[in-house]
Amino acid sequence: MAPEDRRAALIAATIPLLHEHGLDVSTRQIAAAAGVAEGTIFGVFKDKNSLLVAAVIEALDPQPTIDAMAAIDPGLTLRERLGRAADLVVERFAGNAPLMTEARKLLMSSGDSVAIARMATSRERLLDALTAVVEPSAGELRKPPAATARLLLVFCSANAFGPFGDPVGVDGREMVSLLLDGLLIIPAGDKASAVPLLGKTDKC
Repeated sequence: MAPEDRRAALIAATIPLLHEHGLDVSTRQIAAAAGVAEGTIFGVFKDKNSLLVAAVIEALDPQPTIDAMAAIDPGLTLRERLGRAADLVVERFAGNAPLMTEARKLLMSSGDSVAIARMATSRERLLDALTAVVEPSAGELRKPPAATARLLLVFCSANAFGPFGDPVGVDGREMVSLLLDGLLIIPAGDKASAVPLLGKTDKC
């Protein structure tokens, strides 16, 4: 097996073990999962941390979520598009929440500037993908598409990672309702109350 193929196989074997055991996974467990001798790992990676960093970066790659967002029909209403996109984000965040916590610790302790930069780039790619979902309805919002997308990501990430989150009880559509409608009940026909929410001002 070529070195790059061996590297990919070890990363693929490590990812589910990270979800199960966190950073405490051993090289013996990884080797067993990959079906290789333990020493094989160190012929490809300089140490265990290097393998874990590579596996974390691969596991948290947002491309599958980005591809799914790109497939959302732009002809749907803003609420429908954002609801579908937010569900994808909620699924991603909820599925990776334990690993994300471990990843932060690992990357900060490793001091791997390249890996840290890749994580930052991944966040920007996700923001750009969600912004593209919002953009067809930019004229309906008093915030620019990127600002709207960032707020929705804040809601979703706080729900997945924050101490007061409820990943099971609050889905993407609820997040979108909170963003677009707020929490106030607006009486039918009360247009004055809706102006601050729907007005075209405040384009910061």
